Amino acid sequence: MPLIAIGLNHQTAPLSMREKVAVDAAALPAALASLRALEGVEEAAVLSTCNRTEIYARLEPAAEPALVRWLAAQHGLDEATLSGYLYRHGEGDAIRHLFRVATGLDSLVLGEPQILGQVKEAWAAARSAGSLGNPLDRLFQQTFAVAKRVRTDTRVGAHPVSVAFAAVRLARQVFARLDEATVLLIGAGDTIELAARHLADAKVQRLLVANRTLEHAQVLATRHGGVALPLAELDRHLSEADIVITATASRLPILHRAQVEAALKARRHRPMFLLDLAVPRDIEPSIAELRDVYLYTVDDLEQVIEGNRASRREAAQQAEAIIDLQVEHYLGWWQAQGRQDALRRLRSDGEAARDEALARASRELATGEDPQSVLRRLAHQLTNRLLHAPSTALRQAALDGDADLLRAADRLYAPGNDRDGDEPGPARQA
Repeated sequence: MPLIAIGLNHQTAPLSMREKVAVDAAALPAALASLRALEGVEEAAVLSTCNRTEIYARLEPAAEPALVRWLAAQHGLDEATLSGYLYRHGEGDAIRHLFRVATGLDSLVLGEPQILGQVKEAWAAARSAGSLGNPLDRLFQQTFAVAKRVRTDTRVGAHPVSVAFAAVRLARQVFARLDEATVLLIGAGDTIELAARHLADAKVQRLLVANRTLEHAQVLATRHGGVALPLAELDRHLSEADIVITATASRLPILHRAQVEAALKARRHRPMFLLDLAVPRDIEPSIAELRDVYLYTVDDLEQVIEGNRASRREAAQQAEAIIDLQVEHYLGWWQAQGRQDALRRLRSDGEAARDEALARASRELATGEDPQSVLRRLAHQLTNRLLHAPSTALRQAALDGDADLLRAADRLYAPGNDRDGDEPGPARQA
């Protein structure tokens, strides 16, 4: 069955589309179950981050359109509209794409380290849902090995620049003196953790951390010298924030226009810098229309991180060479698996023919038939059964002019091959 990767990312789709097809962790098990239930889909995994949603699947070729229909139906989207944003990679290109994603070569921030953890989470979720078989599972295992080698053998991961780092750098451009600013972080995941670390290094004057689960906010705030707030108290403290950075897993906005309008009034319209790093977005887009508000999303980080790209392009070329080699290795394993499947079928068919002939001969002997006659019939029937399929195929090859199959038969049945009647080595391993 072919392997394909279908999806969209920051290069092919705007944030407004990416947030519509994002799959959160809580919904992933059910999504994988329904995806795996599609006719013709043998294996499947879903990777969904702030910059991409992708399906990796092994399936019958005729089932490929069903993946796009499934993705559109899952999110209530028009299939034709969604298709305009999707890319498709097959076989070697799909393998290469996953390797590039996991090593950060396909990220908005070239070489960013967080994506590898997200790929591992996608693999673990697919494993738990029972939607992975041996080929895809092995592909993900090799992906992790490739990512580790790229990090070890190249400088693509040197001085890693995360989305959180780029966000803090952008905040510096708006507020030159972070040591005089109050920053409110909303969320408590990895991105907010990294942002808190960079803000603490920048000696931010005051750090507030708001989260739906107060205990999580307290852990993060204590670690970085901040103050924890329950999300329910957001309105009381929003006016204190010069800078607001959000990154939650909420499917709906958590910061609305009326809240920001009230905060601006309390601040006497001193400017506020809002940076939404979530997909789907945490901050209502219409807030950008308010005076004295500067609202940015992950797509606005492009200019900030361009210098990072330039410094890592040479290392990225080295990483691409490693990936090309590893794609060949995986394809070699995949093709070998196909050959082993053929050998297993050959052996299974031969054993079935043997067992059937022996059972018939045993019944004839039990009725008192002449043993020599039974043995002759056994040999004749078994020979006919074993030679029927290859003989038919070779006759058809001769009629069709299939020179490759005829040459393979010449090599297979060359004089001296296995004259002692022992099994050939590969078949013994099948």
